[in-house]
Amino acid sequence: MHPPQVLSSGMKIHGIEIENTFAEAFDMTATRIVITAAELAWALRAAEAMTGFATSVIGCGVEAGIEGEVSESETPDGRPGVSVLLFSISGSELEKQVVRRVGQCVLTCPSTSVFGTMQGEKRIAMGSKLRYFGDGFQISKRIGNERYWRIPVMDGEFVCQDTIARQSAVGGGNFLVLAETIHGALRACDAAVQAIKQIPDCITPFPGGVARSGSKVGSKYKMLGASTNDAFCPTLRELTDSLIPNEASAALELVIDGLSPAGVAEAMRVGILAACQAGVQCGVQKITGGNYGGKLGKHHFYLHQILHG
Repeated sequence: MHPPQVLSSGMKIHGIEIENTFAEAFDMTATRIVITAAELAWALRAAEAMTGFATSVIGCGVEAGIEGEVSESETPDGRPGVSVLLFSISGSELEKQVVRRVGQCVLTCPSTSVFGTMQGEKRIAMGSKLRYFGDGFQISKRIGNERYWRIPVMDGEFVCQDTIARQSAVGGGNFLVLAETIHGALRACDAAVQAIKQIPDCITPFPGGVARSGSKVGSKYKMLGASTNDAFCPTLRELTDSLIPNEASAALELVIDGLSPAGVAEAMRVGILAACQAGVQCGVQKITGGNYGGKLGKHHFYLHQILHG
């Protein structure tokens, strides 16, 4: 990939402008679980089900995504597995979402078991609440410092930990891709998402990793805390203070959640570089960042600084 080109007017990569601005992110809490199954396909199906409707804490309570596959040599029970990251605004909300999603989407999926792989003193319930499904036939077993529950089900036993650890995290790292056409924006964003998938401890929670409904804080309607980011809506150029270049007809946003600020910054860096490399052939005009003047979150990711490393 070409290195960033710094000009008196700013920065360009492959001729695409990188706006001198920042992406604003906020504190979250997160946990990681590993779903194992008799076959990898079933672990993936459970992971896909439990990460559905998990794009934004605004309406879903949790932001979640598949981190990647885990080999049999690395899982607690020696079976193929899938790692899932879940992010929320509080420990209590994270616990509620984990119990619901594991109970409805993993416990129900043939041959699966669930394990927490984080270490830490902050804990949330999992098996300690799901065990009641066993109707008194459930059995607990302690291995080292961890307690596990064996819940009888129709294909054998569902095994899960009593509690799992959680840790501080960062949500809302982002960048926006502005392109001549929706097709060009989609191609550039797909390239960015594939690059971000290679960065550990990070997810892009929106469908396919991309959001078309970027939001701003507040609304003219009192019941809404967030509403459409009109500055980046191409159909509103004449009605609002538009930030869409005249040459662009589509803006898409990539939102990144990670277990550390450094991880989010690296995911943004590789994502932007990949979007520019693909975008030079498909009409990408500009890369920018979404922020609210620093009022939403304490984590500010300056695009130029990130790209300079």
